[in-house]
Amino acid sequence: DLSCRGSTLNDATTMAAVESLKVNATSKFATLDVASLDVSHVTPAAAKASAAGKKSGSSGAASAGPAAGFEDAADAFVGTLLSELGGGPVGNSLELAERFGVDHQEVLVRALKTLEAALYATSNKLEFDVFELSAEGAAIIAKGKTPEKVLFDVLTPEGVATSELERLVGKECVKIGLGPNMKNKWASNDKAKSTVKRIADPASVVDTVLEQLKALAASPQGQGLAKKDIDGLIKRKLAAKKKRTFFEIARGPSYAPTFEKQEAEITIGMVQSGEWKDAQFKAYNFEADGAPVGGGYFHPLLKVRAEFRRILMGMGFQEMPTNRWVESSFWNFDSLFQPQSHPARDAHDTFFIKNPASTLKVPEDYYQRVKAQHETGGHGSIGYRTVFKQEEAFKNLLRTHTTAISAQMLYKLAQQEGGFTPKKYFSIDRVFRNESMDKTHLCEFHQVEGLVADYDLSLKDLIGQIRTFFEAIGITQLRFKPAFNPYTEPSMEVKKIDCLPDPSLLSIISFALPPPPAAPRRPERPRPRPG
Repeated sequence: DLSCRGSTLNDATTMAAVESLKVNATSKFATLDVASLDVSHVTPAAAKASAAGKKSGSSGAASAGPAAGFEDAADAFVGTLLSELGGGPVGNSLELAERFGVDHQEVLVRALKTLEAALYATSNKLEFDVFELSAEGAAIIAKGKTPEKVLFDVLTPEGVATSELERLVGKECVKIGLGPNMKNKWASNDKAKSTVKRIADPASVVDTVLEQLKALAASPQGQGLAKKDIDGLIKRKLAAKKKRTFFEIARGPSYAPTFEKQEAEITIGMVQSGEWKDAQFKAYNFEADGAPVGGGYFHPLLKVRAEFRRILMGMGFQEMPTNRWVESSFWNFDSLFQPQSHPARDAHDTFFIKNPASTLKVPEDYYQRVKAQHETGGHGSIGYRTVFKQEEAFKNLLRTHTTAISAQMLYKLAQQEGGFTPKKYFSIDRVFRNESMDKTHLCEFHQVEGLVADYDLSLKDLIGQIRTFFEAIGITQLRFKPAFNPYTEPSMEVKKIDCLPDPSLLSIISFALPPPPAAPRRPERPRPRPG
């Protein structure tokens, strides 16, 4: 009760009480007749204190719906809780919330947490079991009968057909109520005639389940009900067992009759005005968890690379050292027998390095053999019949394929001590092409490459390696077909077969056996490459 008509609000406490009334009015815990509240005599000091309280957010009407209303109501209830603690410990927070007509969890518990953080109060959390009626249980009380009693009331001693019962009370009611009628010996079921007879005297029939539901609604803790009765209601899903929490509240080490809000952090305004010198701050919680720090995520391309690498290594392949992006034209083009006049070696297709523009050396013996193959041929080839230029072969560039590394690995394999030994190599790394960039193309991309060096290999071995790889990534329906590639013979494409009734083919990769070492083919008339 607060009567302010004609009175002078001359202190901050009274103004705070008015603001608390506004909060309770907003949260529907009280009503406030603003028209009857005379604030014409508010003193300047009180008005200033009230404004400061609004600015700090410690009081004031709710401004953002029910959640904000509960928060402000909890702040307003802090004083009430301190007043109750002034008379001694609070034994049951649920009873206190019911006495003041506030929400236990959203108002009282929030106010308690505020006081506990400031050491104004301590609490002991306790629990007990309560039983709540389900929607079906509440509907039975509202109707005044259980399904079994509804079914019993329409039965006759002569018997009623099951189909007629379903028409009278509903199929669901018959389904639920027939069992209890049989169990309680209220009725008998003649399955041969599909009829149900009433065998109990209506005067002796008591709707026990209805009485149990009413008792449970009146006493949520189940006083007066046997455990088996409550278990029966739970089994029929007419009630549910839940935990209720309440608190025993006592004074804390910093208890005071009035609450002074503690600041959580120092602001620039407090430093500039000097308010921080007199302000009270919350104790720093060194046990609190810090904000989670995101560790980032793998790029999808890195995931694919890791999966392919795992599969290839599981197939017995050894990874090649492809961590060098700059290569000489000799290893990138010439050792693969691409003519020095080929259009792909022009600046509009390849990134050439300005500094250093040329490599210092390549294996001299191998350089001479490659040069001879280009100029005069051998191993069944007539060569390109052009002058092989060293300045062209020594140009540095950003590699256009990782096959430049494959050529070097094969050369080293042939030159190793003890002679040639079979090997399986693979690489997954960046390559660069001087192409126009758009939403689907960049001037760099990743190439997956593998090679097997061994004796007596055939096209069947290559197909087997390709099939094993694709089966490892979940693609089993494959089709292999011949294809044309200018620098490999024979060449094939592998296509994924669509499982639709009308199979369509999707080209996903082309592959081939390399030509014999240092054996370029005769130049052929250009033909379109397969997609």
